[in-house]
Amino acid sequence: MDENQDFKSGYVSIIGAPNVGKSTLLNTILGQKLAIVTPKPQTTRNQIRGIVTTDTHQIIFVDTPGLMHPKYPLQTEMVRAAYGALGDADVVLFVIDVTQPVSEIEDRILERLRRTKATTMLVLNKVDLVAKPTLLPIFDDYCEKFEFVEMIPISAKTADGVPLLIGQVCSYLSPGPRYFPEEQLSDLPERFFIAETVREKIMLITRREVPYASAVVIEEFEKRRRQGNRARGEDEIIYIRAVVYAERQTQKQIIIGKGGKVIKRIGQLARADIEKFLDARVFLELYVSVKADWRRDARKLKELGGFVV
Repeated sequence: MDENQDFKSGYVSIIGAPNVGKSTLLNTILGQKLAIVTPKPQTTRNQIRGIVTTDTHQIIFVDTPGLMHPKYPLQTEMVRAAYGALGDADVVLFVIDVTQPVSEIEDRILERLRRTKATTMLVLNKVDLVAKPTLLPIFDDYCEKFEFVEMIPISAKTADGVPLLIGQVCSYLSPGPRYFPEEQLSDLPERFFIAETVREKIMLITRREVPYASAVVIEEFEKRRRQGNRARGEDEIIYIRAVVYAERQTQKQIIIGKGGKVIKRIGQLARADIEKFLDARVFLELYVSVKADWRRDARKLKELGGFVV
């Protein structure tokens, strides 16, 4: 236990339907990009934990995949990851998009939340996109459906209302220890975030089924010495070898592009973000391979590793 008995800590799970802004909220809370964000639904495939530590509290926020009706094993694992985050949560943030009507998925999430003991808040996101009077019926509707301890309107994109949300979360936490060192941002390995960065660029650049049929595995990650750059302090570079898996040969060809233009662009964009994330020079080498129907085959999912990114 932390020596300061007033110090609070706890786990806060961020849950909701696809594309309601959960990952954007996590990044805004952290003050830097940790979770990848794209306009496409089902961008997040795993639990992503971001850690906020101050003199008074440490909060472990858990971003989760958007909940849906699973159609194949990968989506089943994504739903399991999302609901699995409820088990250890001290506080749950149920995020909704106020620009969209209430869906069947959100009603099913409420059913699940009724079975959890965690303190639950409703977070009404994207309020910057609607007129304030339109929020009142939404408040009334959710008040009738569930007993939330707080209902907080925010814009994860502009950060409006986010400081208030964090303050309310802290008020419901109990005294506890620092679970992680003060400077630690996440408990996930660097390789995970590097693979996620590559996948983000694939999702942004490619269309139709290709983004969803792509997975990224980091096969090599090592520091290498460079020759002739010591005077500039650039004698070290991080070499990263990543394999992008597609389900079909046609998808592989799309990812590579004519003359390798698409995969080159993916690599350029990913390397820039990875260098910023690692604060180091990076040499990123990308390969594209086919693993037929990997999303629908539980054995192949395991072959791709513990994190399917």
